[in-house]
Amino acid sequence: MTTVLEGVEAHPVRIPMRHRFRRVDHREAVLLHGPSGWGEFSPFPEYPPEVTARWLAAALELACGKLPAPGKAEVSVNVTVPAVDPMTARAIVEGSGARTAKVKIGDPGDDEEADLARVDAVIDALGKGGRVRVDVNAAWDLDTATRRLERLVPYGLEYAEQPVATLEEMTELRRRVPIPLAADEIVRNSPDPAGMISAGVVDVLVLKVQAMGGVSRILDLAGRAGSGVVISSALETSVGMYGGLLAASLIDTPYACGLGTVALLAGDPTSEPLLPHDGFLEVRRPEPDPELLRRWRPDDTTHLLDRLHAAARILA
Repeated sequence: MTTVLEGVEAHPVRIPMRHRFRRVDHREAVLLHGPSGWGEFSPFPEYPPEVTARWLAAALELACGKLPAPGKAEVSVNVTVPAVDPMTARAIVEGSGARTAKVKIGDPGDDEEADLARVDAVIDALGKGGRVRVDVNAAWDLDTATRRLERLVPYGLEYAEQPVATLEEMTELRRRVPIPLAADEIVRNSPDPAGMISAGVVDVLVLKVQAMGGVSRILDLAGRAGSGVVISSALETSVGMYGGLLAASLIDTPYACGLGTVALLAGDPTSEPLLPHDGFLEVRRPEPDPELLRRWRPDDTTHLLDRLHAAARILA
């Protein structure tokens, strides 16, 4: 076994999604048990070892590292609305109790009117005082983003997350449209993420514990970026979600965090999942239930464990 994984138990799981999300309908993870507790390694399928090594670093920090104590008893979270029909979008928001919603738009195959209908349904479900943000996952080119965001200006969006793929496009887009812009994917590859705010390139940084390499890295970036930070999930189970929840409890931000996504999974390896109530998540660290680990263990674990060890070789 690779050195960085010595003394760590690996438990692969595969859990179905309630709705297709980020082009996946199952969430695959390897849960790691070490001397400090449980961590989660769950990079998305398309990521190579050079990227997944950072996700493993975050998992090992939870399983083997020394973590700070939480700073708050609960954190405010948004409800995440996948690329679903308006009726389903409304039901998701109404069932959440949240006052902020993040709506996925720009999915391949979805047309502009379907996206607008989804946003309309979410705004109506939230009612007066609700906040809406959209997430495009870098799906648009610059001209498409300009045109489609201009149609969304009257909606009073809190921000638009990663409408385009590159830093240069984000810089130009910010000059073209008045909607605040948030960076997600480009944060991970930037040598100075916090500098993107001070340079006026973006308004908000979306920080994900696994993608950025751990809680300590997130806290360092948040400290340098100031209040323009949203701690978000990478579709973790409750095991990995604790990393984001802990980080969110230790920063000061006016934004609801994107940590309510365990509700998008059709199951969880813990008997008491981290599910929000009325828009808030309790800051607690759940542990897997042995019976649920067995239930969600896939018949073939080879590719999950191969990815784990490939990341470990890079990290070593």
